Amino acid sequence: MRIADVQHFLVHPERGKNLCFVRIDTDDGVYGWGECYTQSDRDTQITAHVDQIKRYLIGRDPGRIKQFTQTTFDDFAARRGSMDLYCAVSGLEQALWDIKGKLAGMPVHALLGGACRDRIRVYANGWSGGAESPDELGAKAAAIVERGFSALKFDPVPGPWRTFIDKAIERRAIDNVLAVRDAVGADVDILVEMHRRLAPMHAVRIARAIECAAPYWFEEPVLAENVSALARAKRDINIPVVTGEALYTKFDFREVFELGAADIINPDVCNVGGILELKEIAAMAEAYFVAVSPHNYNSTTVGLAATLHAAATMPNFLITEYFVNLEAFGREIARDPWRVVDGYIDLPQGPGLGIDLDVAALGVHPYQAFPMR
Repeated sequence: MRIADVQHFLVHPERGKNLCFVRIDTDDGVYGWGECYTQSDRDTQITAHVDQIKRYLIGRDPGRIKQFTQTTFDDFAARRGSMDLYCAVSGLEQALWDIKGKLAGMPVHALLGGACRDRIRVYANGWSGGAESPDELGAKAAAIVERGFSALKFDPVPGPWRTFIDKAIERRAIDNVLAVRDAVGADVDILVEMHRRLAPMHAVRIARAIECAAPYWFEEPVLAENVSALARAKRDINIPVVTGEALYTKFDFREVFELGAADIINPDVCNVGGILELKEIAAMAEAYFVAVSPHNYNSTTVGLAATLHAAATMPNFLITEYFVNLEAFGREIARDPWRVVDGYIDLPQGPGLGIDLDVAALGVHPYQAFPMR
């Protein structure tokens, strides 16, 4: 069996960013799906990488997954990584695992050593848009809890992403967190997101002021690339600190572990290098007593499926991300999509990734250029 074709599908779900799916077809008719992470103004760059990497796949054995990722880094990229490269590689790698699982008649998690759990806990994200006051944010949070989620994440800092903010912005961020805690009660986990935007002095002040709300975590308080600054901030923050969605491959995570810069990491299977790379990063984290909660700003279809399979095999897994604002779109494009019940998704048991997409449905939602911010 050889790889016969590689296609990408850049689609717009009518909200947020464009989503990028890839499909690898073999000469025996077996095909696999993958999903590449995208950003609002960085999507065609990723499909350009897919188009160029394609020639490193066609004619090759789809089962030699590790060889493909290593060859792409060594020979295609000349050992110079980037977000765009790793997003493309991640989606293609997932599609190869989908093929391998289908050929074996087994779910991908069974090929990775078997599952540690039968269901995967998820937290809700993508629910807070449009809230213009702490009270409105609290009401939206309460509505998500009514849907059965026991954990939810949000960014409480208003306005554009800037390194330095005034005290009014700090105060609003604090009020937003306290309002959500008041609205959902003590038993719901609230996950606070900073998006790498703040200087350490602002991040630490906000973290100290919201300790009384007992957040589950404090995510990316400072730029991920400045690991020493993150480690210094972590020493002054009494909430579990998360980093990882903007780090790629195990090499980026090495310094995080060595400096003790995070309690939890959140690598994304759609940009970190794929399913096997995510699993290897989780194994590194385990040796440093660091937990893993995969980031998943992707669709609720293929990217989520890849996350579920990888997460199932991790002893140090905690929880993963589920974008409620993309759920309806996922149900439109996927055959037999996942269902969240009481904040959990049952582990897929079908061969491969266990999900298939409707190509005709993808065609109904063409790419849209993102407006300038």
